[in-house]
Amino acid sequence: MLFNSFAFVVLLLITFTLYYTPRLYRLQIPILIVSSLIFYSYNQPVLVLLLLGSITINIFTSYYVTYGNQDRRKLYAILGVVLNLATLLFFKYSPLFGRTLFRETSSIGEFLITIPLPIGISFFTFQGISLVVDVFKQNYFRDHDIIPASLSQHAMRTAFFIGFFPGLVAGPIVKAHDFLPQIEAKKFKDIDWERCFRLLVLGYFLKMVIADNLKEFTFWITYPYFQGFKTIPLIGLLFGYSFQIFADFAGYSLIAIGLAKLFGYNFKDNFNFPYISTSFKEFWKRWHISLSSFLMEYLYIPLGGNRRGKARTYVNLMLTMILGGLWHGAAWSYAVWGTFHGLALAVERFVTDRIRINPNLLVNTLKGMMVFCFVTLAWLLFKLPDFSHVIEYFKAMSLNQGLMSGSVLLYIMLYSIPVILYHIHYLVRERTVYERVRQVEYLPYGLMVFLIITNSGPAGAFIYFQF
Repeated sequence: MLFNSFAFVVLLLITFTLYYTPRLYRLQIPILIVSSLIFYSYNQPVLVLLLLGSITINIFTSYYVTYGNQDRRKLYAILGVVLNLATLLFFKYSPLFGRTLFRETSSIGEFLITIPLPIGISFFTFQGISLVVDVFKQNYFRDHDIIPASLSQHAMRTAFFIGFFPGLVAGPIVKAHDFLPQIEAKKFKDIDWERCFRLLVLGYFLKMVIADNLKEFTFWITYPYFQGFKTIPLIGLLFGYSFQIFADFAGYSLIAIGLAKLFGYNFKDNFNFPYISTSFKEFWKRWHISLSSFLMEYLYIPLGGNRRGKARTYVNLMLTMILGGLWHGAAWSYAVWGTFHGLALAVERFVTDRIRINPNLLVNTLKGMMVFCFVTLAWLLFKLPDFSHVIEYFKAMSLNQGLMSGSVLLYIMLYSIPVILYHIHYLVRERTVYERVRQVEYLPYGLMVFLIITNSGPAGAFIYFQF
């Protein structure tokens, strides 16, 4: 079910009404669980069984880590992590293994290729891992009220944590130690309406007006259509896709954060104006923050981080980014994308350890342009998962003498400008001149509401649904 569908609006209104009915306060968690299961199973009902299976695995492993035989705590934790990863590997990467290791005509290869990819599996399995690991660490859960002694109560809270619909299918990835302490009765009077309004309007604007319109033109990046365009349009299409993927995923995250806040729960920010980054390290602190922080906390640091010498630091960095790339999709191009970013981070770390450059406006501008151009070129691996098509695209950019398609560039520029202004707004908002703008700050939200109503693009699934 899409956030921008009529069915979702109906489900949201019914859920919101029941949730804040005073006589039903004790049923708030069950109400959200039922709504979340309806939300997830709306298009493919059978796949809800996988979600329930994942929830069941994490209920029992996390519970027995806390209340089981204390000599086996580590065993239960390892079992929980392994089962979560096995679920992810089987359903997400079987087609990749089938194409790589077997002939498609073989019975095994044919079976592996036909295994469906459940929406959101990359997100809810990571949240399951977060629960098991956080419980095992104990430092986040010294208060046993967070992990209740009653298995039935723990089952209810775990199902809610993993299945809560705002972040269920495309994040943000929520860590157990951030979410579970928030579970309590919520009151209608405590809703921060202004904050919810801002988040939802901006999120829907980025998705429905910017991303959904841009996708009508970045469609030409797909093979073989790009072969008919000249160099400049091909570059313009690529930059348009860079703005589209930001608007699409940042828009989804803002909607998810706003919806969670409507029900009294706080998700951390997932995007922090990433295209103003002047280093690759800064970019990964601003882009898909929930994933980068998850990989840092649950992979990079356990591998040793930067505590075991410089050589090991580079190895850990590369391994984290390659696995982070593969997390995005079952194709080797995603591993290449992760490798590119890992190399960029490693080279940047190597250079900055040896060369000190005094920052100034010119230097920061040049560094920011370099980071943005690199990130934009790398996004091509997302749009064209077949690596041979990526090579063809770069050949076309250097050799093509086809159509100019100025109208395509014009529309890409038109729908990219709001994303650019969004980032510029962040850069200037702390300055004195912004104090004058703040007095009419509500006007852009009115304009965004108007454009959502009058100029939304054709509705489509969010890009990160495929991950």
